Amino acid sequence: MSRLSITSIDQLDPDARYSYADYLTWKFEEMVELINGKIYRNMSPAPGRRHQRIAMNLTYPLVNYFARNPCQFYAAPFDVRLLDRQKSTRQNKDIYTVVQPDLCVICDRSKLDDKGCIGAPDWIIEIVSPATRQKDQRTKLALYEENGVLEYWIVFPEINCIAVYDLGENDRYQLRNLYNEWDIIQVGLFPDLSVEVKAIFDDE
Repeated sequence: MSRLSITSIDQLDPDARYSYADYLTWKFEEMVELINGKIYRNMSPAPGRRHQRIAMNLTYPLVNYFARNPCQFYAAPFDVRLLDRQKSTRQNKDIYTVVQPDLCVICDRSKLDDKGCIGAPDWIIEIVSPATRQKDQRTKLALYEENGVLEYWIVFPEINCIAVYDLGENDRYQLRNLYNEWDIIQVGLFPDLSVEVKAIFDDE
């Protein structure tokens, strides 16, 4: 079957290994991610109302902050291509991981092109849903650590809690803290930026 004829995710072999070059030819509307060449459905069904509300509550202060900061802020859908440090080149056929973080910040503008970001963002925020819990807490945690994402936030809407991980000197993540509604989080990479947790989960 020609790659150009892929119009449904059901036509893809879930056990096959795909590259970013393959990804670019797919014609279906469903959002997917590739992690080491394996297909991951990116939230099916679509993110729920509360997920979207939390994303917006986070977006407002970050848009305002990064409007006066040289780093760039992006929200999903936004392709981030991660390179195998030992094998991959920047060629599409040699890239096997492309993810769509809920929110991310990139300070090195040379990583940005018309298709998104190539290389690790500095800061990533993922909002957990029942469908993505294991991927966000395990698969992506290991992936972002391996690729050198400096700060990783995992937002848990069901319990109004945020886990914040910082990349340590040994290139391993360290859990800074689990933040609850009464806390204020100071962003490690941007000391003059703080976020009130209660405001993130505000549903009014």
